[in-house]
Amino acid sequence: MSLSWSGKDQKNANQPAATGQKRPRNDAGNKVTVVLGAQWGDEGKGKVVDLLATEADIVCRCQGGNNAGHTVVVDGKEYDFHLLPSGIINPKSISLIGNGVVIHLPGLFEEGDKNDKKGLKGWEKRLIVSDRAHLVFDFHQVVDGLQETERQAQEGKNIGTTKKGIGPAYSSKASRTGLRVCDLLGDFKDFSTRFKNLVQQYQSMYPSLTVDVEDQLKKLKEFAERLRPMVRDGVYYMYEALHGPPKKILVEGANAALLDIDFGTYPFVTSSNCTVGGACTGLGIPPMNIGDVFGVAKAYTTRVGIGAFPTEQLNAIGELLQTRGHEVGVTTGRKRRCGWLDLVIVRYAHMINGFTAIALTKLDILDVLDEIKVGVAYKLNGKRIPHFPANMDVLQKVEVEYETFPGWKTDTSAARKWNDLPVKAQNYIRFIENHIGVPIKWVGVGKSRECMIQMF
Repeated sequence: MSLSWSGKDQKNANQPAATGQKRPRNDAGNKVTVVLGAQWGDEGKGKVVDLLATEADIVCRCQGGNNAGHTVVVDGKEYDFHLLPSGIINPKSISLIGNGVVIHLPGLFEEGDKNDKKGLKGWEKRLIVSDRAHLVFDFHQVVDGLQETERQAQEGKNIGTTKKGIGPAYSSKASRTGLRVCDLLGDFKDFSTRFKNLVQQYQSMYPSLTVDVEDQLKKLKEFAERLRPMVRDGVYYMYEALHGPPKKILVEGANAALLDIDFGTYPFVTSSNCTVGGACTGLGIPPMNIGDVFGVAKAYTTRVGIGAFPTEQLNAIGELLQTRGHEVGVTTGRKRRCGWLDLVIVRYAHMINGFTAIALTKLDILDVLDEIKVGVAYKLNGKRIPHFPANMDVLQKVEVEYETFPGWKTDTSAARKWNDLPVKAQNYIRFIENHIGVPIKWVGVGKSRECMIQMF
């Protein structure tokens, strides 16, 4: 698909310039579809991506690392992905790990080999890795744990990271001491020197950190040769994909809006931009190539780790949602905190991302409830506030204003189309849609691919 200049510019687009040459056309190229989390993560993005990836030519990861976790169920088999894009399941699609992702190579190959045993064959031939992506080293992961221990000792609380080394790797990137895929595949002697310098830098900050440098370098050299066939110049690859023949390109977000380093509940956030801007910076694509932006939200709210959570239910309702929803982190194994759907945060996510449609997942978890509440506004000192607070102390103090709905008390897991849903469930969905001001395109009522009801 291509877009041309409009109006006056279009009329003059091919008029001779002063030099007698024709002006170039503004060919915007193919559009990219982006799937993003609209809450604190774990919304079921993998399922939406899997649905779209069946027809995609390229599926991309643009941010984060193996701190993300997506579970996809296909033909009764459950695949867990952390670094690999969920689209790797589709044998006709290419999966791309973009420059914005931080890659732990032992984790990448362990994940691939583990899923290979489940039947994911030929994944290495379908994977492309950007040469500009930064590397997460084992010592980054150790440092992640040390930092959490230090925070706990100093402040009496930690951030609740996954201890996968993501924060320290992005810190290395920002302080310009990080090492990238292109460095690993270049002059290994130079890479080794820079690796040793980076280790020494961290050891000066954390004297208890021990690293077997020679053993690490030996393993990295082996990983480099296995990785080499997959590596491309990511910017050039994406440019060719955008401006070549028509292609369906899908970007799979990791984490979610409320975990974004700029827009999330800071400091209890991830270390990257997991909102729509991260798709551009994490893949090297212009904003004009962003097409549909699909937000994914659960029919209730969860979050992992600590931090403000206005609609959290520390009671039987919260326990029921946790148990029925099997709310345990794919990456960490930690129980997720649970509460009512918070439309303040979903609207806030929409302000930042400009969702063209929403996927509402796990509706079936609410099937047994007598009544269901939805958070629609925050009050501070008795007055409604129109924005989502930046300050976490303020967010801890807000009072949530709820709308209450009667439960439908009917099993929805077998529903496959809109009319199969009980009227009370339909009313709940329409209220959410109208309140956010974004159409709901899918409703999820179970784990597998067939359990996503497509509305339009």
